[in-house]
Amino acid sequence: MGKFQFNQTYMVRNGLSLITILLLLSSCSSNPQQSTNNPFDGPSPWPDIRKDRIQSLLPEAMKRAKVEAWAILCRSNNNDPLARHVGCENAVAPSVFLFQLVDGDVYSIVFTPPGEATALQDIALHDSIAVVDRNPGALVEAADYINQNIIGKLALNFSETNEIADGLSFTQHQRLTDLLTQPVVNQIVSSEELVFEWLSVKTPAEVDILRKAAELTAQWEVEAYQQVIPNETTDKDVADFLKAKMRDHGVTDAWSPDQNPAVNSGPDRGHAHPTDKIIRPGDVIQIDFGIKVHDMWVTDIQRFAYVLHPDESEPPADIQKYWDVARDANRMVLEVMQPGITGLEVDRVQRNWLAENGSMNVMWNTGHPVGYVAHDVGPSLGGAQEGRDPSSTAYEPLRVGNVFAYDGFYMWEIEGGTKTISVEEMAVVTETGAEYLTEPQEDLILISSN
Repeated sequence: MGKFQFNQTYMVRNGLSLITILLLLSSCSSNPQQSTNNPFDGPSPWPDIRKDRIQSLLPEAMKRAKVEAWAILCRSNNNDPLARHVGCENAVAPSVFLFQLVDGDVYSIVFTPPGEATALQDIALHDSIAVVDRNPGALVEAADYINQNIIGKLALNFSETNEIADGLSFTQHQRLTDLLTQPVVNQIVSSEELVFEWLSVKTPAEVDILRKAAELTAQWEVEAYQQVIPNETTDKDVADFLKAKMRDHGVTDAWSPDQNPAVNSGPDRGHAHPTDKIIRPGDVIQIDFGIKVHDMWVTDIQRFAYVLHPDESEPPADIQKYWDVARDANRMVLEVMQPGITGLEVDRVQRNWLAENGSMNVMWNTGHPVGYVAHDVGPSLGGAQEGRDPSSTAYEPLRVGNVFAYDGFYMWEIEGGTKTISVEEMAVVTETGAEYLTEPQEDLILISSN
């Protein structure tokens, strides 16, 4: 499907809308198969990308985190959240995956029982596979290796602030440290900084995947608005349409299935399931939606619409103002997103703009990293809102390859609570600034009641 610009106000009516016509023209001008084929069919590119990430990104991440080695303990059932990133997603018996920084490069060795050794050799992800007997087991053998070879900082997966880096259970931690010498135990640190540095940066190949997924996400949201019949369609009907699109294309939810997509034509509900509320003239509708592709990468994009009253041809002046302020805030944020700036500084740009234009205080952060999960590891674009202290990640500098889902806000009071426009787009930080992953929404989508 070719790209399209939100460069004018759209009128969605029963039958063919201008959006539909534009989409049909776009598909006719490109490969005719492109509009019907699933761009995420075929084998997953993850195995190759994972290998590249370990070879090209992990050494620098370990240097920044100032660690010599990183040990991940894997097992069946309740496995480490990072298992797929290091190649132990299929672990059955306990195993240890050790990454060691040697002369600026990463050397990896896996301590595994015989049952999983053949598969690990087949994927050829690691430098060495140490096949160990079940008695004394992989943990004992790995601890012996660490005691003899590691003298610097040893990172383990425990963390109070980063749940993705908190995969080591209490009993695993206790058993491992009981096997290590005291000098090694004294050098143990949390892997949270290492995981932050490694996962927050996406490779160009990953950005390309996220770009295609973002385009599809935004396209489906527009199509969902085309289905709306005022005074008949419910928020849940819109969500069900998007669920059907996901099933038809073999993609899954970017976050909790009960809350994705979030469709809300009434007062703010935050992260919540869609309801049977009937969409009425005068409603501002929010769709907050994300998909997971290749069972690995996720999107997070919002699109907004206004339902015209029968005698209206454009939104009321106040609604138009709220949209314009929120959209312009989104654009201001993109302008300042560049390598080196902190997430707190980015957030402050929007807060100043909202204060100048009369918005209520918005409690949510301007944005968050997105990639492997909807709220991914990386700098937080937040911390400048009233009554909230910045998180530690708000002070982190943005880096090339960081991908964000971020909002332009405006909040006002309506009957029953508040309403927030949150113009959420996805963008990647580049050497020269930042760029959108898909064409941003320029104007409110208008739904006719006639």
